[in-house]
Amino acid sequence: MNNFAMFFQDAGGTSLIWSILPFVLIFGIFYFLVILPQKRQKQQLQDMISQLKINDEVVTNGGVIGTIKEVRETSYVIQSAEKSFIEIGKQAVVGKKETK
Repeated sequence: MNNFAMFFQDAGGTSLIWSILPFVLIFGIFYFLVILPQKRQKQQLQDMISQLKINDEVVTNGGVIGTIKEVRETSYVIQSAEKSFIEIGKQAVVGKKETK
C-alpha cells in the first residue's frame, strides 16, 4: 500500500474522508440555516440605514421612536417628543416605523 493510501486510512480501516464527512455536512447545514440568513438580515439593515432621510420615523435599539430631523456623518438627530431632540448613532437604529 502506498503512503498516500495509508494516510487516508485509520486503524479501523475506514477512510479519513468518511470520518470527516459528517462534520462537513453539519457545518454546511449550519451555514445555510444560521450564518447566511444573519448575513442577509445585517445587509438589509445596513441598506435601510443608508437610505434613511429627514422626516423618516425610526425605532432605536433602546426602544425610542422618533422622527429624523438632521442627518450627520455618523449619527442622526431625532425628535422623540414635542420638544425633545436626541442625537443617536446610526448603528442604534434597528428599524423604520411604518406609517399607516
